[in-house]
Amino acid sequence: MPSPHSGGRTDGCSTPIRRRTRSPEIDRITVAGIRVTPRTARAYFGFQALAGALWWIGVFTTDAVRLATLGDLPAGVIAIGDIPLFVLASALVAWGIRQAVWIAVPWTVLVAAGMAVYSTVTTLAGWGALLMALSAMGSVAAGIVIVCGRAPVEWIVRGPFAFRTARNEGRARLAARTVRQMLLFWVLFLGVLPVGIAAVEARWMLRMDVPVPVRVAGGLLFVAASALGIRSAVSVLVVGEGTPLPSHMARRLVITGPYRYVRNPMAVAGIAQGVAVGLALGSWLVVAYALCGSLIWNTLVRPQEEADLESRFGAEFDEYRRRVPCWVPRLTRRA
Repeated sequence: MPSPHSGGRTDGCSTPIRRRTRSPEIDRITVAGIRVTPRTARAYFGFQALAGALWWIGVFTTDAVRLATLGDLPAGVIAIGDIPLFVLASALVAWGIRQAVWIAVPWTVLVAAGMAVYSTVTTLAGWGALLMALSAMGSVAAGIVIVCGRAPVEWIVRGPFAFRTARNEGRARLAARTVRQMLLFWVLFLGVLPVGIAAVEARWMLRMDVPVPVRVAGGLLFVAASALGIRSAVSVLVVGEGTPLPSHMARRLVITGPYRYVRNPMAVAGIAQGVAVGLALGSWLVVAYALCGSLIWNTLVRPQEEADLESRFGAEFDEYRRRVPCWVPRLTRRA
């Protein structure tokens, strides 16, 4: 894993790259089967330019599109800025003019923030605010890839999230760390953020009716997923002498308990908990938030975590990875 204290070459963003733990999978980041490169990032901006142009056509020709995405905002005035700074600038990035990133991305973020405030205050144009928020996130991610010349995924695991082996400080202290980590995760990612997302969903008038049985199923799923997460954490603590977080990783490779069936039961539990909270709240946006988290974790974090495990445990981890699937347990054990 790249470290600010490690030697080695640097990339376009002046990020030190440590060769020992860097794996080919990290350099071949793919999303939905598409490899993330500057070329695909430019393709994203091309798609964004086309979608923006079609959206403006819809705004000026269809009242339903205008009301759903702009509310009472003056379409003509907004178009004066948005068409050149969003549509045309995105097209220029797609054409290969890299400097246009510094126009398209800041403008998209600014408009997304403005739409979020407008929809929150007025309850109008919720779909416009949501689409611009997604566009802003996509623009920032694609812009970083273009500026850096690659996807600098190592940024995600820096500072308190950097991979570090737990110190030999005794099971009691590690257990206390584990409890604090899990409580923080539950409060923040399964409490504060979902409730906030659900509140925004309701305020932006994006909420959909969800049957009571679905909400009950969400509660049951949360209990089951929580049990899986707790059991997995206990395995990491007792067998691995570590905690679930990367800042205090297991000292030994854990292949017992839930880890016998999938390589990432903690991630499976966390994602299932997020989906369960969304179902219980009756919020499709919270469910989408949890599923997007699974995509981010599997695409950006997992390859780096497994590269670290490979560097520390070598052939033992390679054999474990060969036998045990990442997400879905096999119905029959592989010989």
